[in-house]
Amino acid sequence: MASNIRINGPRLLSTLMDLASIGATPEGGCRRMALSEEDRLGRNWLAARMRGLGLDMRVDMVGNIVGILRGQEDGPAVILGSHIDTVGTGGRYDGALGVVAGLELMATLRDLGLRPKRDMALIAFTNEEGARFHPDMLGSVVWAGAMTPEEVYAERDAVGFVLGEELEKIGYKGTEKPGFLQARAYFELHIEQGPVLEREGFRIGAVTGVQAITWLEITFTGQPNHGGTTPMKYRRDAGLAAARVNLLAHEVTRRIAGQLANMGVIRVEPGNVNVVPERVICTLDLRNPDDALLAEAEAEIRAFAAEAAEKAEVVVAIRDLARFPSQPFDERLIARVESAARAHGHSVRRIVSGAGHDAQMMATLCPTAMIFVPSIGGLSHNPKEFSTEADIIAGANVMAEIAWEEANA
Repeated sequence: MASNIRINGPRLLSTLMDLASIGATPEGGCRRMALSEEDRLGRNWLAARMRGLGLDMRVDMVGNIVGILRGQEDGPAVILGSHIDTVGTGGRYDGALGVVAGLELMATLRDLGLRPKRDMALIAFTNEEGARFHPDMLGSVVWAGAMTPEEVYAERDAVGFVLGEELEKIGYKGTEKPGFLQARAYFELHIEQGPVLEREGFRIGAVTGVQAITWLEITFTGQPNHGGTTPMKYRRDAGLAAARVNLLAHEVTRRIAGQLANMGVIRVEPGNVNVVPERVICTLDLRNPDDALLAEAEAEIRAFAAEAAEKAEVVVAIRDLARFPSQPFDERLIARVESAARAHGHSVRRIVSGAGHDAQMMATLCPTAMIFVPSIGGLSHNPKEFSTEADIIAGANVMAEIAWEEANA
């Protein structure tokens, strides 16, 4: 039965580009920031598609959109999922591919007149990117029970807008309790967002898990002063302390195996060319496949930040923005991704995900697998993000086969 499941490739690609038109940018990418007007339009588009396929469409208390294809028996559902929100300079494929591939599988089953033994469901999770509200993977974090709806309702974006109020404004503050649908297994198709599969010549990535992630916000507060009249030795320069921490974080990546670091936000106040910075607010994204090594790197950076603040005669404060341990995926399902890929004639390799995904939260609830397809040039979070039609269709067919098998096992 499973070998007969082949998605409609042209329809999948057309649907993907249809979604990409919502929030399209002149550079060829997408901007659908979580709970924005563009996100509202994307959600409306998705909800209409789910209803058009006859799915039982629900919205939970944090805006996760769930479409359920009822099976022949009661019991836990086989869930497909990802997200449709983007970063500010996003592309067409990140997150959207997994959601659209889930829609296409549901449409294919309808075309074939097939009803699964067990319920199958598609979930589009809220604020996966964390580009507007913290933490990232917010919708799946709440779905998995790691935070409550009330806790995330109070989150504010950089401008001060409150998450709970923004959910109400766009009409997606639902009533279902997050996690209301019990999961038998979870599958997520995604672009790799890195260069490995393309450079090594593999079409499919069987993802073994997600590396550990820590996001920190570091604030240095000194004293503003004239940049032309204040001798260097008398300055209390918040910018100097921040720069030293950035350099140290990158130096740590050369000493600790597998360590990554990125200072993605550096906000200087008052931000005048001739004024010694009074305050610098910066972020650090730290990642490592090994939890212990990540903890080692973080401890060294925290200690150094304190030293840098003391030397610059400024005050430092560090706040956690997000913290996720490494998360392995289910070995049986990883092996199924490999065998299904080979059965379809595709090259496949095991790979660790460098990016965070909703799958890492779902893996705390049920057996989970991810399927990667190559990102051309390794680009993601970039308007030029691209995956080939052949790779997209290949990945969708692998996902469709193993999800259908699991729903009928």
